[in-house]
Parts: sequence; C-alpha cells; structure tokens
Amino acid sequence: MKPTIIHEPSTLGLRPTFGFGDRIGLATPGHAAAVRNTRFSPVFAQQSPRELVRTGRTPEEVLSAARSGVEAVGWCTAWGADADHLKTEADAKAMAEAGFTMFTLDPSDLVAAAADRMGQSELESGLEGMLRQSGFESRKAFEDRYLGQSWNLSPELVMRFMDRLHLYRLAYKFGHAIAHAESLARSIQGVCAGRGFELEFAVDALAGPTSPMEHLFIGLELRRRKVPIVSFAPRFPGVFEKGVDFLGDLDVFERSLIGHAAVARYCGPYKLSVHSGSDKFMIYPLLARHCEGMIHVKTSGTSYLEAMRVIAIAETALFQEIVQCAMARYAEERLSYAVSARIDQLPDPLQLAPGELEIEFLDHAPGRQIMHVSYGAVLSGAQTRSGRPMKDAILEALESHAALYRDLLERHLERHLQLLEG
Repeated sequence: MKPTIIHEPSTLGLRPTFGFGDRIGLATPGHAAAVRNTRFSPVFAQQSPRELVRTGRTPEEVLSAARSGVEAVGWCTAWGADADHLKTEADAKAMAEAGFTMFTLDPSDLVAAAADRMGQSELESGLEGMLRQSGFESRKAFEDRYLGQSWNLSPELVMRFMDRLHLYRLAYKFGHAIAHAESLARSIQGVCAGRGFELEFAVDALAGPTSPMEHLFIGLELRRRKVPIVSFAPRFPGVFEKGVDFLGDLDVFERSLIGHAAVARYCGPYKLSVHSGSDKFMIYPLLARHCEGMIHVKTSGTSYLEAMRVIAIAETALFQEIVQCAMARYAEERLSYAVSARIDQLPDPLQLAPGELEIEFLDHAPGRQIMHVSYGAVLSGAQTRSGRPMKDAILEALESHAALYRDLLERHLERHLQLLEG
C-alpha cells in the first residue's frame, strides 16, 4: 500500500523537534531532505507576526507553501506548524484560525526587569495590587505556596525559595508576563476547540539570562494555572546573535542548561527550546548530551541565507543588487534583531568578483548578519534596476534552480541535525 501523504500539520508532543523557518515559501523540499533520516520531527511552517509583516505574507500563505512542499516530496509522517513569538490576542487568534498547531507565547514585553533592582519597601508597597492583577491569590496564600518550600529536581539539585525578598522579586518580574501568557493560551484554546494544539512559553528575547530558579517559578505557576506547555524557551547565558555561532563561555552555558533541563523535567515534563538556533553549532553537542531528546530548536534566517547562496551562484547580477539593498537598509532593519555587524566591516560589493561576493556576504559573519536581518527590505517593496519587484526575481530564480536550493539546504541543515543527534 502506498504511504499516505500528511497534508495537514499536527501536534508533535514531546518528541525532539526542529523548526524550519521559511521566509520565502520554497524551502520545504530541502528541509524534508535534511530531516528525513533523523529522529527529529519537523516543524515545516514556522513564522512570527513580525516576519509576516516584513515578508508581506499571511498565515494562510505560510501554511499553503508548507503543504505544497509536503505534497511535492511525498511527506508521510507528522509535521508541525509554529505560530512563533505571539504577543497579542489578535495575532494568536489569526494564527489559530489559519490552522497552526503550535503557538509560541512571548510575553517578554511585560517582564519587569527593574524588579531585580528594587528594594524591599518598594516591592512590598505594591505587592497586593500586583498579585491581584496577575492572577495570584492573597499574599498569604502566595507565600504559603512558595516561601521556604523545597523542590527536589534531581538527586544533585534541590531548589528553595528561602528569601522573601527574592520571592517578591520573582512575582514582580514575571507576574504580568505569566498572566498575559495565560490569557493568550485561553484565546487559542477557544479557537482550537475540538482540535489539538500545543504551547511554548518563550522569554528568550530578554536582555539578561533566565536563571533556573526563575524558570522554576514560571513553570510552577503555569502548572498551577493549568496552562500546559510543550516547551520552554529561556534566555540562555551567552550571545545568540543572528546568522553566526554561539558567542560566550561554554562552561557557563552548560551549567545553566543542566539546571534548565532539570526544571523542565520536573515542571512538565516539557522540552527546552533554543531560539536563534541557526548555526549555533558549538552548543549542539551539549544539547544532545543534557536534554535527553527533550529539545526543540528553531531556525529561520539560515534557510533564507541558503536561498541567497543559490542567487549568488546562479544569478550573480541579481545577488549584487540584493546585497546593495541589504546594505542600504541595514541600519533600519537591524533594530529589532540581535546583531553586531557594521557596514564598515564590509568591502564595496561593486569591487568584488562573483565568488568573493558569496564569501563576503554568506560565509563571513558581518556579511551573513547584514543579509540575515535585511530580508524584509529585500522581500517587501524593493525593486531591481529594471523596476521588477525583487521578490519576484528571487522566486523565479529559486524555482529555476530548485534542485540546487534543495541540495544546499539539505547539506547545511544536516550539519545542525547531525550534531543534535549526538
């Protein structure tokens, strides 16, 4: 009997998963080739409201592109669709109505980082109001639940909320964010009544690292509020810039990872989620070692960069125009992304030979970052010298060189998945 193609996304549960962002809509065949012989289940459709705005796409178009790719390759096992970095109820409902199955709740804007610097009198003065507004019970019930309690996360790791001031800080810092995530979850649940869905809680966009103790507090509160999550994305220590490998102390990262993995097993179990996972090769062996398969990794821009590599190889003149557009718009486009590249680190693209263009803008860190975050400018509104929409020219080139695009994606993303397999 011929295997049945799975045309619709579904929930993937606790199996290891890999998110393939596709900002153009033609990458699924390459993604399928990369993941086919691994233990990872693919999330073929993954897009955030921010990406939708910058690419001029709708949630329905993202899912339609993934379905077309699934049909083209004859994909016969479960795959997911992630509505990434949801901040508003309107966005959450729109993605749910479109048919997404995974919803990444991102309440980072409501995390009160200033709580880390507040004194006891300042914390106590508004505690009752904050607790009430954020869905906690009375101060007494709150303290009875947490203060002085111990959680045996593993034989080697016991956590305690022994300090009242620290406990108050946790409530102030994360209370409104937890309540907002709960509200988003209820909205999604209303739209998805009768069909499966799963939730991720993400605070990876914060400026400072999430401690395992903070993770424990959030995880316990989500469990108390009956908000089941399939994965949790902390802000790990180190630097997770776009388009380049991990920057930071691997020992510090590993200690943090061990703590977060223990919390995830205790409060869930649920998976740890690594955002900005594109090309973070240095940390993949640690994820494989400590997460025991309870892992979700998100990539997005790295597939866009491989699309640009196709253009660099096959349509050099078009690639040169794309580079010029990216450089001209980089100062604006970089504002909402973690990058450190500077325009003055790059040579004049008009002075480079075709092979040099590819190396400078797709292999070296500054060029990769500039190309990575400028996709919105390139795919939405930019025109070639002939007056044609740049996006149309890119789509035509990728469709003309579909085999090359598939092969480049497979080669690049196989490296990610092989290291994550351990």
